[in-house]
Amino acid sequence: MEQVTKFFEYINLHIFWGVPMILLLLGVHIFLTILLKFPQRKIFKAIRLSFKKDDSDGDVSQFGALATALAATIGTGNIVGVATAISLGGPGAVLWCWLTGVFGIATKYSEGLLAVKYRYKTSDGKMLGGPMCALEKGLKMKWLGILFAFFTVIASFGIGCTVQANSISTMLYESFHFPLMITGIVLSILTAAVIFFGVKGIAKICQMLVPFMAIFYILGCLIILIINSTYVDDALVLIFKSAFNPSAAGGGFVGATIMMAARYGIARGLFSNESGMGSAPIIAAAAKTRNPVRQALVSSTGTFWDTVVVCAMTGIVLVTSIIAYPDIDYSNGSTLTSAAFAKLPYFGTPILVVGLFTFAFSTILGWSYYGERALEYLGGKKTIPYYRILWVIAVFVGSIINVTLIWQISDTMNALMALPNLISLILLSGVIYKETKKYLWNGNLDESIKEFEQ
Repeated sequence: MEQVTKFFEYINLHIFWGVPMILLLLGVHIFLTILLKFPQRKIFKAIRLSFKKDDSDGDVSQFGALATALAATIGTGNIVGVATAISLGGPGAVLWCWLTGVFGIATKYSEGLLAVKYRYKTSDGKMLGGPMCALEKGLKMKWLGILFAFFTVIASFGIGCTVQANSISTMLYESFHFPLMITGIVLSILTAAVIFFGVKGIAKICQMLVPFMAIFYILGCLIILIINSTYVDDALVLIFKSAFNPSAAGGGFVGATIMMAARYGIARGLFSNESGMGSAPIIAAAAKTRNPVRQALVSSTGTFWDTVVVCAMTGIVLVTSIIAYPDIDYSNGSTLTSAAFAKLPYFGTPILVVGLFTFAFSTILGWSYYGERALEYLGGKKTIPYYRILWVIAVFVGSIINVTLIWQISDTMNALMALPNLISLILLSGVIYKETKKYLWNGNLDESIKEFEQ
């Protein structure tokens, strides 16, 4: 197992998450940002739009789709993932993670647009869409759509299931000595109670859970930053300087390089917000929306909340804690996170535990839908019951095993999902441009597809 882990570490560092992948990902983010005239400037309009009701065709509301997407993306990547990026790439990784989120807004917008543009109804009347459908219907490359769906199913059991369950069980054990086995059983029961109700059940829970968990966690971070207020300015300067000169961080970060800071910051940024990966468009395709651009705007807010806000808050909290408390061990992501929050007497550890539990559990729910729809694309509706049973089992297994290898495999699967999705975004960029011009730039955002066809 150790040799297999080292193998995946090697191919992730030198192939899947090496310089070419980083340049491709950032390149697509920047290309779409320029092509679409900086859609980031529409973010507040998109936020307002996400709360508006739309009775068009779809399975869930726009907000329900966004909440489910946020549930899937706001997970361990926002807490442990950011800490891991800092421990491996230095404080500068926070800036790279944040920049990935800022430019990733354009990519998340584009993914959502294509998802609605090429979605279709299945035999049971439910919407099915995502990169696999865009590749098949938009580019006539069904073979690549099949590959994307396959990688999504495999990735779902890693990034969306076992990794999340393990983060919950490990945190509860380290904080309260709660048995891993009991955590696994409880998580499995809770998961089964939700996912067997399908997308409407998942969306309903996520709509209740996401606002609570985000507000609760952000308030906790703000309290810590108030306590560490003396060091906030120094932390911001250190984050910026070490992004381009990692040795500026000193101490245990002396060996870090710009490439390491960028690699881990961008990799964890993608793990967190999933812009470019192609997962969130799967639920965007289920939204009740009048036209592709309307839902694309709503989808783009997911990256804003996830990385530009939550990941940034986590990163600043961790870096201020490193400066304020030199005794903190920042060589390990999990240790760094626990130590930083523990510095807040009485409330720090509970905030972290509740935050991680809600983040990770909601990710388990959201990703179960992604994997389920990808599998349905591959094998039809008959595969869904078996998938749900395997998912519940995987939640239990992930709670009690060491997932170091699974983390590495997850990074590999993330890259393999991203590649066909990025291909669709590049080759269909003309469609994205035309749809944006038709509905957004020409002031037809409230018009439906049917009205245009008439």
